[in-house]
This record gives sequence, C-alpha cells and structure tokens, in this order.
Amino acid sequence: MTIITTPVPGHAEALAGEVLQSADFDELDTILDDLRTRFDETPQWEFCEGFMAALVCCRRVISPTEYFSVLLDLEDDSETPLFADEAQFKRFFDLWMRRWNEVVAALNADVASLDDERAYQPEVMDLRGAIAALPEEQRAEMGDAPIPSFGQIWAIGFMYAVESWPEEWAPPRDKEAAKVLDAALECIVAVTEDDTDTPTVAAFEEDGVPTISEQRLNDFADAMWAVYDLRELWRNIGPRVETVHAEVKPGRNDPCSCGSGKKYKKCCGA
Repeated sequence: MTIITTPVPGHAEALAGEVLQSADFDELDTILDDLRTRFDETPQWEFCEGFMAALVCCRRVISPTEYFSVLLDLEDDSETPLFADEAQFKRFFDLWMRRWNEVVAALNADVASLDDERAYQPEVMDLRGAIAALPEEQRAEMGDAPIPSFGQIWAIGFMYAVESWPEEWAPPRDKEAAKVLDAALECIVAVTEDDTDTPTVAAFEEDGVPTISEQRLNDFADAMWAVYDLRELWRNIGPRVETVHAEVKPGRNDPCSCGSGKKYKKCCGA
C-alpha cells in the first residue's frame, strides 16, 4: 500500500482561529470513509484521535512518515494509492496537524478541571446513545452487532500507539516515575473494556434513554488525567539516551586484529 509523501509543512504552531469545527471532523470522517473503500482496515476518527494523543505524550518525537505507516497499516506491497490524489492527502494532513496542535496546546495547559475550556477534550462519540436516538426501524436494521462503549475506541487507539512503540513506553528506572506510568496506563486500559455497569446517563437529552454508566464517566475522566500525567512524565524525563559501547582496542604488543600477523604497534596501531 503506497502513500503520497510530497513534503508538507511540519508541526507548526496552531494559528488563532484554526480550531477544528464539527464540519472539519465531518470532513475527516468523509476522507477516512473514502480510504476505507480502497483499504478496509482504515480506522475510524475516534481511533485516530486516541492514537494521536499517545503520540503527543510519547517519550520520543515520532515523525509523521513513521507513524502514518503504522496508523494506516501501510505494510502491504500493493501499488494502489491509499489516498485518492495529492489534494486529498494534503487536506487530510492539514486537518490532522491542526488537530495535533490543538491537542498539544490542551495538554500543555495548566488546568485544574476537565471543565476548563483549555482542557483536552477528545473527539469521541457515544455510539450507543446515537443508536438509541434512531427510529425503531433503523435500530432493528443494525441487528445484534456489538456497539462500542463510550470512549472505548479512543482508548484502543491510544493503546495501539503504545504497543506499536513499546521501547518508548518502557518503565523508567526511577521507581516513583514507573508507578506513575503504570497507574496512568491502567486508567486508559480500563476504558478499552466494555461498559457493563447499569447506564444512568443519557447522552443527548436529560430525559433520554440512559446509555452511559456513572462508573464509565469516572473512568473516562481518570483516563483524561492519565494523559496529562503521561505528557508531564515523559517531558520531565526526556528522550531515551542510547548507550554507546566503546570498541575494545588490542594492546600495543597484541596481535593486530587485521590478521597481518604483526604486533598491533607495528601494524594498524603504528
């Protein structure tokens, strides 16, 4: 599977007025739907949103060329382009980077409450609530297919990025930092599970059909704070430092390693 790789602007700072609107997210969904006609494993945007959040938190800065190959599973040898044309790819990348900058700004903000308008608010959808709001005939047409719980696809996307670069998410040597990492990831993993508790919250209307449990809302809030903890953790620790092993040189009177039969001092060490 090939991808258009014409140079595009890098991770520039978000400009005022560039916050993605509902129409922008709809456009992203439309592009992904189109990609899915050529590659049926193309993820939904909510998955991409979680994947992006993990990349922003990651210990190492990973380039778009590297992470798009993982996100869009571009390991197939097919020559069929994933994107319809250069314009479609550039539009997707523009929307992607605008959202990226929003996430970075939100996770850099010093917020005390998730209700703060600056706080990270992932673009997730309550599918169970959306389906419950459909007419009965349309709900019947959907059959008994399992419906993801609130935030579940986001969390799966996040953990997919973690599992794709395990070396960047390995526990740090500091024991307290390792505990923070483990606790934060546990919070996100909890949201990858189904919401099996009794629904008590209606997604769209106060008197609507409850589709989300109180526990799920609490778990999701914990996951959001976990993202902040991970962002702060890796920013404080910094990128991994590769250990460089110096090559052991032979002694001056040792046989030269080149195989000449001479002593090192009279051969390569001269």
